[in-house]
Amino acid sequence: MSDTIHILIDRADGALQRLIGLVERRGFHIDAMDMASEGSALRIALTVRGRDAGRSITNLGQQIDRLVGARRVSNDAAFRFEAA
Repeated sequence: MSDTIHILIDRADGALQRLIGLVERRGFHIDAMDMASEGSALRIALTVRGRDAGRSITNLGQQIDRLVGARRVSNDAAFRFEAA
């Protein structure tokens, strides 16, 4: 089962690499990624699937929220269409 996490992250050197690395190290496969520029930030919709049933999308969201440069993390699809 796949879940989508919506992320607003600073557009900074290595930010995208840190995000992808964290997702993979936490035991998730990235099935799809949609990204748009929003000024000094990147708005990312990341569709992920756990490598096993023990992986929690809630925990992954909390871990992404602690990344340097992460401004907002949500699993709410409406987040994607909010005005900045």
